[in-house]
Amino acid sequence: MGRYVVRRLVGTLPVFLFVALFTFCLLRLTPGDPAALLAGDQATTAEVEAMRLKLGLDRPVVEQLVGWAGQLASGDLGRSVFSNMPVTRLIGQRAEATAMLALVAIVMSLVFALPMGVIAAVRAGGAIDRLAMAVAVLGFSAPVFVVGFFLVYVFSLSLGWFPTQGYTPLSAGLWPCLRSLFLPGLTLALLYTSLIARVTRASLLEVLSEDYIRTANAKGVRPRVIVIAHALRNAAVPIVTVVGVGMAALLGGVVVTETVFNIPGLGRLTTDAILRRDYPVVQGLILLFSTIYVFINLLVDLSYGLIDPRVRY
Repeated sequence: MGRYVVRRLVGTLPVFLFVALFTFCLLRLTPGDPAALLAGDQATTAEVEAMRLKLGLDRPVVEQLVGWAGQLASGDLGRSVFSNMPVTRLIGQRAEATAMLALVAIVMSLVFALPMGVIAAVRAGGAIDRLAMAVAVLGFSAPVFVVGFFLVYVFSLSLGWFPTQGYTPLSAGLWPCLRSLFLPGLTLALLYTSLIARVTRASLLEVLSEDYIRTANAKGVRPRVIVIAHALRNAAVPIVTVVGVGMAALLGGVVVTETVFNIPGLGRLTTDAILRRDYPVVQGLILLFSTIYVFINLLVDLSYGLIDPRVRY
C-alpha cells in the first residue's frame, strides 16, 4: 500500500507541471491586458506601458514563465496584481467559506441520495422508484443558478427562513454558519444527490440479482439485513467512485453557487481574478484545485481496498 501511494504521488508531478504550463500559456493567449485595467479607462499609452513595466509584463513570456516556476518551487504563489497581497494569503482568507459550503453540500447529498437510491432499487419498477428517478433526473438537469434563485425565492423572500446571501464565519457560531450555508449547500446537493442516487440504484439492482442474495432470501434472512449488510457493501465501489467524482466536481459548482449567493469563497475569488486578468491568483487557484482533485482521486482509489477485500495494491 505504501509503495502504491508513493508511486501515485510521484506520478502526479507531471500532471501538476502540465496544468501549470497550460494555465500560464492560456491566460496569456486570451484577450485582455491587466495593465490597462489597473491603469484605468482614462490612462494614456505611456501610463499603461509604465504599469506593464511595473508588473513585469514587458518581459518575454519565457522569462516570465521561468520566474514564476522559480517562485513556485520555493512555495511562493506570487502576489495579486490588484491587491498586491500574497496569493496564499488571499486563498487562506477565502478557504473557510468554500470548505464549509462543500462539506454541507456533501453531507446533504449523502443523506438524501443513499436512502433514495436504496429505496428505488428495493422497490424497482414501482411508483416510488419512478418518482425517485423522476426527481433525480429533474435535479440533475436543472442548472445550478436556476435552482439557487428558486430556493432563494421560496425560502428567503417568501418564507423568510434563511438569509438571501452572504456567509457567517464559523467563529460566530456553528448554527449561524450552517444557517447561512443551508440554501447554497442545498443548491449544490440537489445536483449531486441526483447523480449519486441513480448510481446507487443501478449498482444495487445489479447486486440484488446475484445468487447469494437469492440464497439469503431463501434462508429467511430479513430483507433489511440483506440490503444493508450484504448488497449495499458489495455495491459500494461504484457508489464511492461517483461520490469522489462528485466531490471533485463541487469545485466547479461552487463558482456559480458562490456568485449567486454572494459567498466570499474561492469560487468568487476565481471569478473576480479571471475578470481582472489577475494572473498570479488564477494560476494559484488552478494549482490548488488540481491538487485537491488528485488527492480526492487517490483517497477514492485507496478506499477500494477497504471496501472490497479482493482489491490489492
